[in-house]
Amino acid sequence: MIITRSVRYLLSALSGILLVLSFPNTGSLFPLSFIALVPLLLTEHSIYKKRLRAGKVYIHAFLTFLIYNVGTTWWIWNSSEGGALMAFIANTFLMSFVFYLFHLTKRNLGRNMGFVCLFMYWIGFEYLHTFWELAWPWLNFGNIYASAPQLIQWYSVTGASGGTLWMLLTNFLLFRFIYARFVQEKPLEQTKKWVVRFSLVLLLPMLLSLVMYYTYEEKGVASEIVVVQPNIDPYVDKFSGQILPQINAICDLADSLVTPKTEFVIAPETALPYLFVEEEVKRVIYYHYLVERKAKWPNAALLIGANTKKYYYNKRSVASLPTPDGPGYEEYYNTAMLIDHIDRPSFLHKSKLVLGVEKIPFVSVFPFLQQFALQNGGTSVTLGTEFAPRVFETNKVKLAPVICYESIFGEFISKQCKQGAEFIAVITNDGWWKDTPGYKQHLAFARLRAIENRKWVARSANTGTSAFINQRGDIVQSTGWWARAALRQVINRNAELTFYSRVGDYIGKTSLLVATLAFILTLFYRRRPKKSV
Repeated sequence: MIITRSVRYLLSALSGILLVLSFPNTGSLFPLSFIALVPLLLTEHSIYKKRLRAGKVYIHAFLTFLIYNVGTTWWIWNSSEGGALMAFIANTFLMSFVFYLFHLTKRNLGRNMGFVCLFMYWIGFEYLHTFWELAWPWLNFGNIYASAPQLIQWYSVTGASGGTLWMLLTNFLLFRFIYARFVQEKPLEQTKKWVVRFSLVLLLPMLLSLVMYYTYEEKGVASEIVVVQPNIDPYVDKFSGQILPQINAICDLADSLVTPKTEFVIAPETALPYLFVEEEVKRVIYYHYLVERKAKWPNAALLIGANTKKYYYNKRSVASLPTPDGPGYEEYYNTAMLIDHIDRPSFLHKSKLVLGVEKIPFVSVFPFLQQFALQNGGTSVTLGTEFAPRVFETNKVKLAPVICYESIFGEFISKQCKQGAEFIAVITNDGWWKDTPGYKQHLAFARLRAIENRKWVARSANTGTSAFINQRGDIVQSTGWWARAALRQVINRNAELTFYSRVGDYIGKTSLLVATLAFILTLFYRRRPKKSV
């Protein structure tokens, strides 16, 4: 088999298409992920063997990952055309660079070291993509298996990075077989070892997971929770309509299901859409109306999203803005507010912010960017955040409040669970994306957090999908899209920690460290590659 220039482009495009089809809700054919990177690896190895310009690898990788990014997250366009273009281009650039770096290491340090570093570079990049200024872990390979929780129960040990390692390793082993058998045309007897290794790596984790899935027993204390889905159009009514009808919609839904046993009522992100000062919440008229409506639920605490701000004497963070009418500073927040069973309010702020909408990247390094954005028509500023993950505690129960985008950050939620959270409460507003794969993918990723931490997830989404997810990652109840609805469920509050909850993303951290060392070695050391087989 001869891999020509035209064949290389076809193979690169094929990898992108296979990745799209394997991803949740743009195909959901996750078995394709185990072969998706093989065409791109064949392309790269052809360039390596022919000693063509290294830049060609970047071009082919860019084609693959552009198809992957656009094909899986095209729905971002519905909420922000500029944001979509930035996400497509920036993420494609970064993914392509990581693959290109693998090729450079392979050239400079040899084939075997190159392939080892492929795993380290990619997993290290995915880990970096969870905490740096351009964090966007939506397309991390470990997320592909969110629609198959029965096969990834070992995420409670490895986290989603274990899924990425699984995918990379199976693709590598299959590539070695296909290259030896069909490109080098070696006899089957000499290549079957790669088939055996591929089969073992593919099937053993599945079998282990199935055993874990069917033998797992729920842990914890029974607790009744109600989630509401008020279905208020974010483009029309939510941020321009009257507040009392929105509060009534939430409370009417809760009234229909709350019982004397209900411990929590959960309402979506920014369910209180109009800004108020946290210290002055008890002077807000609609807050008192909300508390009056809540009085019908004497044993329940209410978790609800809000837009808030706080004043400070001194600059607290890059999000601090000078107050317009006097000394001091103010910060704006996307907030989770808990009103406990005796009506005491407490606040927790979203820490993982959406780029462009809630956060201007690199503003800590270039502080003028925020002012520049405002002076040139920008409508948003960088929001304030918590300095570290936090939990709420009420009536001796701890919960992990997770606001929208935070639910795709596995290690962030594991830190909340390590603080004693007994269940995960996701509040979100996915209506911006309309009826697209976006909100479905967002729901699917919450299943990973349930498995990683063995915690129930109670999810309240403004327009859908609201759901309850058990400790195995099964969706036990869910609502429809764009429907006013509520759900009641008895969950198990589990305070026990999984291995992943205790240690976090150790695979990602180790990979990033090794990748950094390998990158330095690649820059300063070069040797002739050994003869490839």
